[in-house]
Amino acid sequence: MTDIPLLEVEKLRKSFGRQIACRDVTFELWPGEVLGIVGESGSGKSTLLNCLASRLPVDAGAIRYRLAGGDSVDLVAASEAQKRHLMRTEWGFVQQHARDGLRMDFSAGANIGERLMALGGRHYGDLRQAALDWMTAVEMPPDRVDDLPRVFSGGMQQRLQIARNLVTRPRIVLMDEPTGGLDVSVQARLLDLIRRLVQDYHLAVIIVTHDLGVARLLADRLMVMRHGEVVETGLTDQLLDDPQHAYTQLLVSSVLGV
Repeated sequence: MTDIPLLEVEKLRKSFGRQIACRDVTFELWPGEVLGIVGESGSGKSTLLNCLASRLPVDAGAIRYRLAGGDSVDLVAASEAQKRHLMRTEWGFVQQHARDGLRMDFSAGANIGERLMALGGRHYGDLRQAALDWMTAVEMPPDRVDDLPRVFSGGMQQRLQIARNLVTRPRIVLMDEPTGGLDVSVQARLLDLIRRLVQDYHLAVIIVTHDLGVARLLADRLMVMRHGEVVETGLTDQLLDDPQHAYTQLLVSSVLGV
């Protein structure tokens, strides 16, 4: 990690009518770090992730991102065009349900190549080779490059969604319950893949999960949310082994049985 954060979120707020989804959320994300956001359903963790990805407008606060060139941009104040460009290039978003993050009527190769085409890639041979390379990287059979995602298993669809996001070599990847709904054995293989990709490509990742086992395996640091507020944050093993906040203690004891 460097001594300069890649992302700085300050006093971010988001409400839906009278319901407060995020209240004064503040944190930093560092290059190469995996930050896990945990909490029960309704805690605000997925809303926070969607605000960071500019999928939801925020009510107040700042989301300062350090661009690859060194300058910073506040995504709250950025133009829609600038946000779209960042989400296609320096950021990625892996959704819980791969079908929501893929074009189901496009081939696997076209799904991967689409992000490159958004950056001006037009040479068919180069796009196809990139698709083949990334299918190999996420441990999918490259000879299925022309198959439609609808014929893949849930685990393979999620691998394809990851390849689609990583093809532009993003610096930050947001993941919303990436192993949710998958069989345990499929989850384990996918988690191993994510860990390898994080290390190989020095990715900064924010992962939302209700599964503290997933959080322990992937995250360097955890942020615990309850009713839209961050109630505790700390290094993953330290927080899970010795939680300080009463809610975190309850969460850990109910899920991990400690």
